[in-house]
Amino acid sequence: MVTASDYSSQASSESSTAGASPVTSEKPLAGIRVLDLSRVLAGPWCSQLLADMGAEVIKIERPGRGDDTRHWGPPWAGDSQEAAYYLAANRGKQSVAVDISRPEGQALIRELAAQSDVVLENFKVGGLAKYGLDYDALKSLNPRLVYCAITGFGQDGPYAHRAGYDFMIQGMGGIMSLTGEPDEQPGGGPMKVGVAFVDIFTGLYAANAIMAALWRRQQTGRGGYIDMALLDVQVGVLANQALNYLTSHQVPQRLGNAHPNIVPYQAFASLDGNIILAVGNDDQFSRFCEVAGRADLAQDERFSTNRARVAHRTELVPQIAALMASRTTDEWLNVLESVGVPCGPVNTLDRVFDDPQVLARELVQHLPHPTAGEVRLVGNPICLDGQRLNANVPPPLLGAHTRAVMKQYLGLDDATLQSLAQAGVLGFSDEAD
Repeated sequence: MVTASDYSSQASSESSTAGASPVTSEKPLAGIRVLDLSRVLAGPWCSQLLADMGAEVIKIERPGRGDDTRHWGPPWAGDSQEAAYYLAANRGKQSVAVDISRPEGQALIRELAAQSDVVLENFKVGGLAKYGLDYDALKSLNPRLVYCAITGFGQDGPYAHRAGYDFMIQGMGGIMSLTGEPDEQPGGGPMKVGVAFVDIFTGLYAANAIMAALWRRQQTGRGGYIDMALLDVQVGVLANQALNYLTSHQVPQRLGNAHPNIVPYQAFASLDGNIILAVGNDDQFSRFCEVAGRADLAQDERFSTNRARVAHRTELVPQIAALMASRTTDEWLNVLESVGVPCGPVNTLDRVFDDPQVLARELVQHLPHPTAGEVRLVGNPICLDGQRLNANVPPPLLGAHTRAVMKQYLGLDDATLQSLAQAGVLGFSDEAD
């Protein structure tokens, strides 16, 4: 059997970087190479953020199939078969299709890992050890490697070997007990967050951990192993509600759109829709009462301080609800903004992306796409030195960069690549050729 080492020794003068993601020297992670073995959302969200910051991300996918999210449609981008879900988390990457279940594919991945700064994966605990692609195996090839493993429950503990998915982790980790209307209210019951909340937060924590490990490596010369668990992250972002429980030993209950620690801080029905009133201190409450024509409420000892308002929310909130229902949303927005009381509309996504502030902040990125013509993506919210940290390469087609990466980093020639493709070890995108 011919091994990847045999292939890589066939260095070709035709090695090319065509199709590879450009690295902008001004970006903070320029020069960092990430070998991304993850799929679906938590891992890809992490690696997209790293790509936006200038890292070169090589996304390893299964030939002929790729990331599961490529098939999670409709909707699809234009007339292509690229699902919107996949487009949401894969900007700025190079797609390399390798069958890691095959010894030849495993050898290729090991050689890429030896030349990478970061490996990112979200296989089940121990899932990559059978392929020789676990941390211990790769560390022996590259002691400076930062290896980040994302799982549902972490590398140890009684649940370590369970599969973990965002929805079930939202339930297990407590956020669904805090989200939704109270049981006694119409439509009451536990409710998940409207996006994959835990996956996204895990991706953000993973990116922060990777950057911290890279900084430590700069100081010490050694890499490290990052153990990221969805359940850990979900518990970690319970924030004030976790401390409400740990401090008082009282289990927080669902309050719908109300806040457990601040009153009034919730959505109210207006004359023509809904509006959020977010009163953050007693001065703001006093100004709200003044413009609402109920200055007496701010003088009432039951409502004069936030502590008192929380204690007497059941008496106060109905009175505020009646006031808010007397004017249109726009009328309230105008009058409340004029006196510095935080407020805002409850927008649907069409209104979000037409909002003047969203437009001014250029949060939608337009990129050319080889099969869809153009894709519109949500830009990175980080603005550094007046510039958005957005990778300027669209989410790649499956296998779009297999040839380029294999030639550039492993020195494989066309005959070898073709042989590996015929054997099913590698996959290529016709559109990239």
